[in-house]
Amino acid sequence: MDNFSDKKQTSNKQSNNKQANNKQANDKQANDKQANNKQANGSSKLNYGKTFLIGTGFFASSLLWSLYNSFVPLILKDFITSSTLIGLIMTIDNAFGVIFQPLFGSLSDRTQTRFGKRMPFIMIAAPLCAVLFFFIPQMPTLFSLMLIVIIFNFGMSVWRAPIVALMPDLTPSQHWSKANGVINLMGGVASIIAFLIGGKIANSYGRSATFGMGSIVMFLAVLTLFMFVKEPVAKSPFTSTDKKEDDKKSISLSAFKNLPAKQRRNLVYLLFAIFFWFCGFNAVETFFTTFAVENLGVPEGSAAMLLAFFSVSFVAFAIPAGFIATKIGRRKSIMIGLTGLVIVFIPILFLMNLTALRILLLIGGFFWALVNINSLPMVLEIGTKAEIGTYTGYYYFFSFSASIFSPIVFGFIRDLTQNYATLFIYTPIVFAIALFCISCTSLTDNKA
Repeated sequence: MDNFSDKKQTSNKQSNNKQANNKQANDKQANDKQANNKQANGSSKLNYGKTFLIGTGFFASSLLWSLYNSFVPLILKDFITSSTLIGLIMTIDNAFGVIFQPLFGSLSDRTQTRFGKRMPFIMIAAPLCAVLFFFIPQMPTLFSLMLIVIIFNFGMSVWRAPIVALMPDLTPSQHWSKANGVINLMGGVASIIAFLIGGKIANSYGRSATFGMGSIVMFLAVLTLFMFVKEPVAKSPFTSTDKKEDDKKSISLSAFKNLPAKQRRNLVYLLFAIFFWFCGFNAVETFFTTFAVENLGVPEGSAAMLLAFFSVSFVAFAIPAGFIATKIGRRKSIMIGLTGLVIVFIPILFLMNLTALRILLLIGGFFWALVNINSLPMVLEIGTKAEIGTYTGYYYFFSFSASIFSPIVFGFIRDLTQNYATLFIYTPIVFAIALFCISCTSLTDNKA
């Protein structure tokens, strides 16, 4: 009887222990699940504060380029009478972008320092560019001016791809479109500030004061990035020999060769789509004001203000374009944008009504936001996390090539036709070619 009682007590004790263990295991599983859900929810939202801090570098870069493109032709005119030569000098930044940005973007992928892999390029080249920018309007001779301009353009090419790669480095891939929208919004605001405030400063205090403002903004941007944006510092997984070999591969941009055949085909079509839609954009950016003056008879200032409708609309829809891509996918957003641009620009050929033109340009800015905001994230998603700088270089190689190629090609077309209105035949055609290229890809629409 006692043995039976002891066995029963032992059995009950074991049962109680088993229940306690099961309860503990269930509690632990529930806590783990809750922690995982909390972590997932935490990553489901874009950190806008951090994104704005990352965007300070792009803000400063956009400000400098807007001032550079506005005032350097006027400075060159003090030394050079040939408009063709001035135009050629103004393409130096695009040529350097094609040659050097892929190189330094790729090189930054394989850089390992205690500051990170992008920051060394930014910390060294950006302050140097700020100093050089300050001295551009103060050069007394054409030789000294060209020396400063060439070194400045090279310096900007050193850090542009790394600063752009910083956003995808520090942002989950499902948020790249929204983050790119924020950063492009900052770039658009910087351009507006450059035109409005920079113009007023130049009128009141001269060109040197405007360039000084740009230099100060650049220094503040670099300081902000250094203090508040911290890159994760990872130890290099390579041995010294392997790392040197991989650096050679990276610099030669052989990441393309390492892609599977299907992804390689997707990347080729995507990059050519980027080339053609930037051909359309650069042609409009370069020749629209001349078209408005020659064909519509409006003053130069009013012609520039017409194009501002397109720019302001782009800035206003930069962030919404990222949200739209999050909902329906980047590829679909770009295809809608390109279709809209074709539809918007064709009627301009037949319209001479300024009110209708302003409305069409406002609509066009929205469609351009759908295209431009989502193009870089699509390119980056084809590569790996370790190749972000390389793929950023691919993107800029094709976009900058378009900015060199397109003005020359349309300039030749205009010379043959003697009519700037052919801009609105050329532009829909190249946008349509871009639409064809993007439709040939089999890239999956990525949604958050």
